[in-house]
Amino acid sequence: MRILSREDLTNILYGCAILGTGGGGTLEEGFALIDEAFALGGEFKLASFDELEDDDLIGTPYGCGAISPLTEEEIKKYARLPEAKENPYTLCMKQLETYMGKELKAVTSTELGGMNTATAFYCAAVSGKLIMDSDPAGRSVPCLQHSTYYLQNVPMCPMSVMNKFGEGAVFSNVYDDMRGEDMVRALACVSQNMISVCDHVNTAKVLKNALILGAISYAEQIGKAFLENKAAGKDYVSAVVEAGKGKAMFQGEIESNEWDTVDGYTVGTTVIKGTGAYTGHELQIWYQNENIMSWLDGDYYCMAPDLICVFNEDEKMPQMNPYGKKGTNVSVIALPSPKEWTTPKGLEVFGPHFFGFDVDYRPFCE
Repeated sequence: MRILSREDLTNILYGCAILGTGGGGTLEEGFALIDEAFALGGEFKLASFDELEDDDLIGTPYGCGAISPLTEEEIKKYARLPEAKENPYTLCMKQLETYMGKELKAVTSTELGGMNTATAFYCAAVSGKLIMDSDPAGRSVPCLQHSTYYLQNVPMCPMSVMNKFGEGAVFSNVYDDMRGEDMVRALACVSQNMISVCDHVNTAKVLKNALILGAISYAEQIGKAFLENKAAGKDYVSAVVEAGKGKAMFQGEIESNEWDTVDGYTVGTTVIKGTGAYTGHELQIWYQNENIMSWLDGDYYCMAPDLICVFNEDEKMPQMNPYGKKGTNVSVIALPSPKEWTTPKGLEVFGPHFFGFDVDYRPFCE
C-alpha cells in the first residue's frame, strides 16, 4: 500500500486529464474534491490486488453526464431544489452499501479523467477505503458500456444513482450495460446534466481479471512527464509522447469549436488550422464528451479507441472539451489504445463503427 501525497495526486490527475482526451471532467473540479478530502482528514491509500482478500468487495463511484458549462436556463430550471448537504458521490456509495448490507473494501475509478478519477479517490479517502491501481477504461469514455466490465461480462447491478439534490435510487437489475447507459443518462438529463453512480460491485477475485491493472500508475507517469518538463521549460508535448509511446499528430490554431448538449452528452467539432510544419493543412476533431474521431484535410486520421489528446499551448495545459476557443494555439498527439479495446468485442463497442463512422479502425501509432 502507498499513501499518496498532494504531489503524487497532482501528477496523477494531470496524467488523467491528458488521458481524458478532452473529457473526464476538469482538473479544477478534480482538485476541489482532493482538497476537500484532505480538509476532512482523508487519506489516499493506493493498493494492488495482492493486498486484498479474494472476497473483498470493490465498487466504482463516478459521475455521468454532459461536460458542457451550465446555461442560465439550466440553472433557473432547478433553482427551487436545495442541494444535498453531503457530497452526492459518497451519498451514492453509502446508499449502495445500505442496499447490499455490506461495506466496500476499496474503490476503482471508472475512467481516467481529471474529475472522474478524483471522484473515486475522494470517495475512498473520506470513507477509509483503498484506491485500486486499476481502471476499466484506460482513458476517458463517453458511455457506461465503454468498460472492460462489459467486455468481461461483469454485471452492472446492483447500481446506485444519486443527484446533487439528494434524490437517489438503486437499480437491482438492468438488461445489459447499454440499457444501464440509457437509464442513467436519462436521469442525468433531469438532474442538471450530471448524476452520481456507483456500480459493478464485485469481489477482488473477479475484478482483478476484469480491470486494466496499473492504470493509475500509468496516469502518474504521464502526468509526471508533463509537469516536470513544463516546469523545466522543456518540450512537455514530446515528453508525453515518449512516456506514452505515442505519436505527434498536428499543430495549429483553433479555427472554430462548435458544440451542443445532446441527450446528456457534449457533442461538438473542433477545427484546427495548421501552423509551422502543418501550415496549409486542416485537422477536424469530433467529440462526444471525449475526442473520438479526426480527419486530416478531409481524410480519416486518428480514431477511437486510440487517444486523441490536445494541449493548449497558450496556457500550457491539457485542452478540455468544449472550452477550446478560436485563436488558441494547440498541439495534438495520439496515444495508443489499451489492448483491451483493440479486440473484436472491444472494437464493436468502442471502435469507429459504434459512433456511426464507416471506416475500420487503423492503429495510429503503429
